[in-house]
Amino acid sequence: MSADVKEKNLKVSIVIPCLNEEKTIAKTIRNAKEGLAIANIEGEVVIVDSSTDNSPQIARELGAKVISVPKQGLGKAYIDAVRYINSKYVVMGDADCTYDFREINKFINKLDAGFEYVMGTRIKGNIEKGAMPALHRYFGNPLTTVILNILLGTNYSDIHCGLRALTLDSLKKIDIRSTSWEYASEMVVKAALLKLKSTEVPINFYKDQEGRKSHHKRSGWFSPWHAGWINLKVMLLYAPNHMILKPGFVFFILGLFLIFMQIKGPVTIGTITFTAGTMILGLALSVLGLSAIQMGILVESFSDLQRFYQRISIKYFYKNFTYTKGIILGTALFFIGLVLSSTLIYDWYINDFQLKIMPWYVIFGLLLIISGIQTILFNFAYHAFLLNKNR
Repeated sequence: MSADVKEKNLKVSIVIPCLNEEKTIAKTIRNAKEGLAIANIEGEVVIVDSSTDNSPQIARELGAKVISVPKQGLGKAYIDAVRYINSKYVVMGDADCTYDFREINKFINKLDAGFEYVMGTRIKGNIEKGAMPALHRYFGNPLTTVILNILLGTNYSDIHCGLRALTLDSLKKIDIRSTSWEYASEMVVKAALLKLKSTEVPINFYKDQEGRKSHHKRSGWFSPWHAGWINLKVMLLYAPNHMILKPGFVFFILGLFLIFMQIKGPVTIGTITFTAGTMILGLALSVLGLSAIQMGILVESFSDLQRFYQRISIKYFYKNFTYTKGIILGTALFFIGLVLSSTLIYDWYINDFQLKIMPWYVIFGLLLIISGIQTILFNFAYHAFLLNKNR
């Protein structure tokens, strides 16, 4: 990897990945420099280049810092650039002139006001006719934006906007890991998890320059769908609390309710009668819920996400769930459940090996047996991971 490095402290670095953009790179750099002049700040233009055309030569001639990297994806370009950035703020955007770097003063003003992460929004700004396919504008982008807002409690309008700015310290905290298109969603998700002070600014979005073909079109019709899928994947993987733990608690509590509501026998509500079948459903939901809760604890305790989740409940569990306590709890649940379910075998025998009754306490006993075994196995897994982590 090589770079034209100019060591000095600057206020802004405009970081632009570039892959064979010789038709637009010159205008992109000129717009970036004009944006710095409009904002009246000292900064640099950093081109992270993987081109096989004349893009890097053009960039150098125009005074940009050029970092040459292998072609490994859009997210990887930003990962590679971090070590070369010495400025207070970082502005990120594309080299295709669809975003106008002359608008960066909007972002800088927000950062100067104390915000740590600033997203551009095309939805609240202006989208030039033909700049965004209808499928992206009215389906893909709104759908994934709504999903992320629901998962994380945010209020973004355009999470896929490629023009964004943040402090260098925030960029390092986010620690981008995604190497392809999904880096965009990863940044938004982590900014929310880290509780960075965030906001949006409306921007203009332009269609491709005459004669230029977008990277999605270069890669084929499936490329936008692939980009959407991997962005959605990142959102879900970085939100285990919402995808695993919360649903787990809901299933577990609902399952217990369905079991205990029939303590005195079948229950009739209106024209619907709840019998043993409902209790079996409750058993299934409780087991599913407990499995999800335990899986969520493992994910949040030992995955790379741990530093983003600092809830008191997880910290309490981490400090108090000892190996011995786990074995005692699992064993106790198992034997209590065995006692409650013992009549099941007797009733099965005296009724010619057919189950005539299914009391609530038998179902609850089965739940305790399963929960006890699950707790013992979870205890082994949890402390095996903990042993490795401590080492």
